[in-house]
Amino acid sequence: MRFSVLASGSSGNAIYIENDQHSFLVDVGLSGRKMEELFASIGKKMSSLDGILVTHEHSDHIKGIGIVARKYNVPIYANEKTWAAMDGLVGNIPADQRFHFSMDTVKTFGSMDIESFAVSHDAADPMFYVFHENGRKLALITDTGYVSDRMKGVIQAADSFVFESNHDVGMLQMGRYPWSVKRRILSDVGHVSNEDAAVAMSEVMAEKPTRIYLSHLSKDNNMKDLARMSVEQTLQTKGIIVGEYVDLIDTDANVPTPLVTV
Repeated sequence: MRFSVLASGSSGNAIYIENDQHSFLVDVGLSGRKMEELFASIGKKMSSLDGILVTHEHSDHIKGIGIVARKYNVPIYANEKTWAAMDGLVGNIPADQRFHFSMDTVKTFGSMDIESFAVSHDAADPMFYVFHENGRKLALITDTGYVSDRMKGVIQAADSFVFESNHDVGMLQMGRYPWSVKRRILSDVGHVSNEDAAVAMSEVMAEKPTRIYLSHLSKDNNMKDLARMSVEQTLQTKGIIVGEYVDLIDTDANVPTPLVTV
């Protein structure tokens, strides 16, 4: 199983996952043209996609779904409430490309199992995914105001995590956003801060080689170096030394991470 974080941030999100038989996108939050550029940069073609998995209906996750689905005849998977919330936002999706992926279920594609789970975000019915194959595990968790014990149980002991590290609380509090937006981001249905993300990471990691991709960083309220430093320092207070068996990896809004094996 291999994956690349094609884009991550408030301007658009997309993650590519494949094995030898199947390939999937989780979200298409960028234009069709930009998605083609991102695919080309990792040496892949969108025409080979077996499906698009939707996390929730916010525009930075679904902006290009309709265009990509229609151009490449790609099946789209989302839960019932997310499908209803997407109506009018993604254009006409033919019935034979619309599939339901219910919350807290597992779909199997050959040797790959994809597990859905709920997160806490201000969307209709937001959910993320864990990919399993041959004892290896990739967990995706962003766009959540906090990481509950139930979420931790689902993502526990993954070999690779794509983990939200959205904002620095001080930058957010001192920044230009109106208070209503700050309150929403800091709420239980907003986004996870650097420090809160690191605490959750410390509670779900196993003592084995683990990659953590710091994702969905706020353009206005965070920086890569700050996020990495904050997470590393918080992990250290929990007795976890980055570089021993844990690697922190940056993601970007425009540049994909290299395609790596889980």
